[in-house]
Amino acid sequence: MLSLHTNNAALSAQNSISKTQSNLSTSMTRLSTGYRINSAMDDAAGLQIASRLKAQTSGMTVAMRNTQNSTSMLQTAEGALDEVSNMLIRMKDLATQAADASSTADDKTAMQSEFDALGKELANVMKNTTFGGKNLLAGSEAIGEGDDAIAAKPGTLSSKMTFQIGASASETMEIDLSTDLKGLTDALALATGKYDEAAPAEGDAPVAGTELVGTTDGDGVNTPTANATITLLATALDKVGTVRSGLGAAANRLEHVYNNLANISSNTKAATGQIMDVDFASESANMTSNQMLLQASTAMLKQSNSQSSLVMSLLQ
Repeated sequence: MLSLHTNNAALSAQNSISKTQSNLSTSMTRLSTGYRINSAMDDAAGLQIASRLKAQTSGMTVAMRNTQNSTSMLQTAEGALDEVSNMLIRMKDLATQAADASSTADDKTAMQSEFDALGKELANVMKNTTFGGKNLLAGSEAIGEGDDAIAAKPGTLSSKMTFQIGASASETMEIDLSTDLKGLTDALALATGKYDEAAPAEGDAPVAGTELVGTTDGDGVNTPTANATITLLATALDKVGTVRSGLGAAANRLEHVYNNLANISSNTKAATGQIMDVDFASESANMTSNQMLLQASTAMLKQSNSQSSLVMSLLQ
């Protein structure tokens, strides 16, 4: 039907142009950003799922850093205890040598001097080993006396440790070495603390393991000899080994946690990419198709607009 007021062909062409322009704009936006979903209008459900996966991935990335930091902290403590173990071995060697009858008084005096120096450094390691400015090893009770004493300052290992190893609140790992560390500090106090004859109450045994040279005080009480010190140092070495074993087991567990997080994170990122990322091959084809449709629609709109001129030819 020829009409001046209504041109159905032109209206159809205009509607086609509008849709094609919208699709072309969407394709160009996706190709320019690299994302299939650039707003909730593109895929509301997909955006919600992808956002949740992205939050999970981000949390796991932080958790992976947590495990690395925690492992470094445990390795710092374990390294310090390795040095403590080396010093205790040397102190035990000195006690073993001093307990032999072939050692003269002068020999024992020299050994005692080295023994005392090692005890001071051992206390220094226990007191000053820190990670991130926080003490790691000092127990809840002081070790030793005077300026060389280990301060009664709880360290990180002195209480239960909780590591955040995942993106959710429930993903935690607890390590409790407080009992083992307390046993270690008690053993070190016996093996390296200075003997103070005024400290023991009547009937109590004096603090042992400090003097390599056996002497007798005015009351006839013998200070511990080098032979007694050997056993105390051996006990302290066993306690060091127990704490180091716990630290190593915890560090190994954290390493497995890290590997598992890396695996989960990689697969979660892949899932997010499948939802969010644009397929360039497919979207490029869509853009080309829309460009051709836009050109064809524009040409047809021009042709449909020329149909109204046929009305004038009928009126001539």
